[in-house]
Amino acid sequence: MSLFALSEDHLAIRDMARAFAAETLALKAVEWDERKHFPVEEMREAAALGMGGVYVREDVGGSGLTRLDATLIFEALATGCPTVAAFISIHNMASWMIDAYGSDEQRRRFLPKLATMEHIASYCLTEPGAGSDAAALRTRARREGDVYVVDGVKQFISGAGVSDLYVVMVRTGEEGAGGISTLVIPKDAPGLSFGANEKKMGWNAQPTRQVIFDGCRVPIENRLGPEGVGFKIAMAGLDGGRLNIAACSLGGAQAALDKSLAYLGERKAFGKKLQEFQALQFRLADMATELEAARTFLWRAASALDAKAPDATRLCAMAKRFGTDVGFDVANQALQLHGGYGYLADYGVEKIVRDLRVHQILEGSNEIMRVIIARSLIGRGQGSGM
Repeated sequence: MSLFALSEDHLAIRDMARAFAAETLALKAVEWDERKHFPVEEMREAAALGMGGVYVREDVGGSGLTRLDATLIFEALATGCPTVAAFISIHNMASWMIDAYGSDEQRRRFLPKLATMEHIASYCLTEPGAGSDAAALRTRARREGDVYVVDGVKQFISGAGVSDLYVVMVRTGEEGAGGISTLVIPKDAPGLSFGANEKKMGWNAQPTRQVIFDGCRVPIENRLGPEGVGFKIAMAGLDGGRLNIAACSLGGAQAALDKSLAYLGERKAFGKKLQEFQALQFRLADMATELEAARTFLWRAASALDAKAPDATRLCAMAKRFGTDVGFDVANQALQLHGGYGYLADYGVEKIVRDLRVHQILEGSNEIMRVIIARSLIGRGQGSGM
């Protein structure tokens, strides 16, 4: 593939996801936000089109697509609803971790129902006292015979209380990253419970709760890989998750820009349409340029992750930082272009602004993205991208 052109297959994948977003997500997005409704059935419809296991291998029901394909899919889905698109991304991230690090038996046991989204998966890393400093997590899993007994709390978990499986980072050994392991914990595990649904600024179409482990008993056969590699697994999952959340930001921002174009073409002031004012034309031009720059860089980072390039993690962090900042800024400008109408829920722009704001925080805050990027640059001793 040319670095700056999509193939016919890429375009077909994008158009399929965009059509689903327009026909199934966009029409109900504002209603779901108001009702705080989690549209599980609609997500299963997306899974029936291959979006429940985008880069899970085909032998267990996945689509076997690339990370570049995934960015196209999640951007397209987010034009309909960034919140729903982002949750499908999280589900895909958790599913991929099982596919990449699980045994053949684990893959066959968990992934077919995850690929169809008959079962839904959540990713559990953050804790009340361990957000950006993820290696300091304290949820403890101690061995008792052929089970782990898990105690601790995970915070800000998307899908908690509804999801069927939880991919959980726990401490099985010493302090620091080397003492962390990964367990797949089913919803009905003894000792597993959930906090109240959080009241949030945005992302209202998916539940966010604490996941609480109180003597939760989990078979040892549910551990992914050996003990002590859980932090590596968690970070590998986040490389792709960061690309996807950037894609969701761009999709939401593109929808907001499209709404602005339509609005400025209809609304009149001082005897002419708003789109005829050069100052507003310049703002639209800058918004579109920023989106295109972020989109092109996102494809570059996704291609690096597909190629397992040595700088893939740095590029994913860059793409996440840049894409989510640009996405929020463009959506916020779109609200301004709508004037007072932009502040009304009926137009759907303020929802996009609220939804995209959290993208600058989750999957690693944008401050942490800068830490990752800077460490990579300093470690290499120079900053050239060549």
